[in-house]
Amino acid sequence: MSDEEYSGLRRPPTRTARHSAIQQALSSSAITSQQQLAEVLATQGIEVTQATLSRDLDEMHASKQRMADGSFAYVVPESALSGEFPTVRAAIDEQSDTESNVLNRYEQQLSRTLTGLVTSVATAQNLVVIHTPSGAAQYVASVLDRQSIQGIVGTIAGDDTVMAIAADAQTAKTRAEWFLLLASGGESGHAGAKARP
Repeated sequence: MSDEEYSGLRRPPTRTARHSAIQQALSSSAITSQQQLAEVLATQGIEVTQATLSRDLDEMHASKQRMADGSFAYVVPESALSGEFPTVRAAIDEQSDTESNVLNRYEQQLSRTLTGLVTSVATAQNLVVIHTPSGAAQYVASVLDRQSIQGIVGTIAGDDTVMAIAADAQTAKTRAEWFLLLASGGESGHAGAKARP
């Protein structure tokens, strides 16, 4: 696939997204050290301290196992890949309305839902591809469908992937950035919903 067709994964700076990236790195490469893992994550735009990485590996029950060539590499047990995902963050810290980049009430509600459930966001032409932990995609799609988001025609969900269909490629890019911002618990200066009658 060319870069024009697929703009690549962008991950929000959340624990869930980081764990997804770690899981992906450990399952696709022989990672022999935390330093090597940190370098792999850095290529994806995820900067992480050694202490955080150590805590993440512990939470994921990762351990080093001997490989066929005699070297040791990190592995994640199958139970960690079962699709259980953390509960959605209960609330976003209250922020001052004097800031120009304050989430409006609608965006706050959507951000509470998406934070912890979105592991990455990408675009492919007029599609916004939203990855979630296993089992969470249908819930995320349902939330998005109920919100009547301007420029989004509808969603299709599988087990861990939501495709949000945008009116055009530019809208897909704009909404992908907006979804990523909301999933990061971030701030936006504009509303993403259609005006409701």
